[in-house]
Amino acid sequence: MSVSAPALRVLHLGKFFPPHHGGMEVFLADLIETQRAQGMEACALVHGDALPDDPPWLRRVPVQGHLVYAPVALAYRLRLRASIAHFKPDVLHLHMPNNSVFWALTLSCAKEIPWVVHWHSDVVATKLRVLLALAYRVYRPFEQAVLEKAKRIVVTSPPYLEASEPLDAWREKCAVVPLGLKPLAYAAQADFAPWGAGTFRVLSIGRLAYYKGFETLIAAVAQTPGVELLIAGDGELREALQGQIDTYAQAQEPQRIRLLGPVSDAQKHALLASCDLFCLASRERTEAFGVVLLEAMGHGKACLVSDLPGSGMPWVVATSGAGKTCPPEDVPAWKAALEWMMAHADARDAMGRAGHKYLSERLTVDVCAHLLAREYALARGVTQACQTRDETLIVIPARNEAATIGELLASLRAEGYAHVLVVDDLSEDGTGDIARASGARVLRPMLALGAWGGMQTGIRVGLREGFGRVVTMDADGQHEVSELPALLKASAGADVVIGAFPQRASRLRRIAWTWFRVLTGLPLTDLTSGFRCYKPEAMEVLASGEATLLDYQDIGTLLLLRTAGLRIVEVPVSMRERVDGISRIFNSWVSVGRYMAVTTLLCLSRWRVPRSASEEIEEF
Repeated sequence: MSVSAPALRVLHLGKFFPPHHGGMEVFLADLIETQRAQGMEACALVHGDALPDDPPWLRRVPVQGHLVYAPVALAYRLRLRASIAHFKPDVLHLHMPNNSVFWALTLSCAKEIPWVVHWHSDVVATKLRVLLALAYRVYRPFEQAVLEKAKRIVVTSPPYLEASEPLDAWREKCAVVPLGLKPLAYAAQADFAPWGAGTFRVLSIGRLAYYKGFETLIAAVAQTPGVELLIAGDGELREALQGQIDTYAQAQEPQRIRLLGPVSDAQKHALLASCDLFCLASRERTEAFGVVLLEAMGHGKACLVSDLPGSGMPWVVATSGAGKTCPPEDVPAWKAALEWMMAHADARDAMGRAGHKYLSERLTVDVCAHLLAREYALARGVTQACQTRDETLIVIPARNEAATIGELLASLRAEGYAHVLVVDDLSEDGTGDIARASGARVLRPMLALGAWGGMQTGIRVGLREGFGRVVTMDADGQHEVSELPALLKASAGADVVIGAFPQRASRLRRIAWTWFRVLTGLPLTDLTSGFRCYKPEAMEVLASGEATLLDYQDIGTLLLLRTAGLRIVEVPVSMRERVDGISRIFNSWVSVGRYMAVTTLLCLSRWRVPRSASEEIEEF
């Protein structure tokens, strides 16, 4: 009789929980519900007063007050110790920023458990928030101590990870896991219809706080006839924002800008369902992701957001195609964008459909929970605990490809490939910046890697993050994005798929290929194609230390894969000419001779294929 493994027990240390309003609260509730449905014993310790209908896995700690936006809960340490004793968690999941999680540093029972930190946002201190800046000086040492203790750190978007100064010292244990939502199944309040007649309906939702940038949106709408703006939420700037609105009020016309104050979930979804455009004009990286953006996308609404450097907001919108971005605090630009959105209903509807499709496929809480399960396993040192996700990672090694990388990434995004990793091999022409602006995840090594080193880095990332397939392709404009479906279709019956285009072979290339076909017995028509699709078993082989010793990705990797007994197939593909028209290997007899000498030695070597590369991936 078989005995099933015990369910993984996860204790979330959150800030608040519904019915408290906020994007993080919605996410945490959805995440725990999903994890419990997937078989985990997920529970939570949060701030607030206990409610009669709280489930047994939720514990709230009363708050005695707030200090610089942070809740002060005097009993938190005691409740944390009691929760650990009661729930006996295998993992502590710490949601930050949250000053109460620092109590875990003082409890031996907490320090014995692996920690996964969920980095929702930096503490952004500006000149306008002097008290917060002073408080952060006290907060930061504890923050860094928590990051040091954590086994894994989860960040919600590639741009946020790139820009986060507090995470600089801990990049090697960071992973990007975008937030997700459950499929929308909320009842909207049918009789809640606060809009005027015949207007272009613009909606914004959030706490009335400085970083939200509502002042910009109010000013832009005030200068755009025919636009009505409703802002749902409450906060410390309500009086100031109302004063700004009053300065724009015209006695001759109905009020076009209104603060609605707090709204219920049903009212919020009624507003989202009935608006024409959703806007977030945030001015600071405190707006790290914008969960309400996902809710708007769930309702199929086009989104207009600040192009805020280092925030996940523009990344979400650009990657999904759900809308447009505007420079933060640029009133004329926001006015122009509002006018464009109002005049282009078809394009706006297309953005809404694209956002809804992307959300339903890529930004669900199920996907998020699956990725987090892998992080839990890594934190616990159990790398085989997670299943492979049925998704594809596109890996593009690039060095000084500014002329082509932007177009390639735009084509990938247009075709719906959401997971793209560019390994920027110390480019000097801004390749990495272009890739990052195009919505790709970018890694830039400390030392030059070469083409194969960049590909192997991407393969290791794909294996570590549980992707079902990794596709490698060049950044120089040769590979047609339209040929990707052919590789992916063929991967159903093979471990490795090579996109072959032998027609490109020059005389020097044909000589090299003929020699290696005779020497290796590999029945392939294109031995140097970098356009390949790898399944997990092949990724294990190519992530190994043996593969790291290779100089080229072609013959050596094929020999390793064949020795491992993996199935390799070719599919014909079309290619374009390189922009510069020059092969990087087969451009002279000298280069061909060097290449053939190195790869001939590889062919004559005795290959050792490791049983598993998992331990080496852990070190990576």
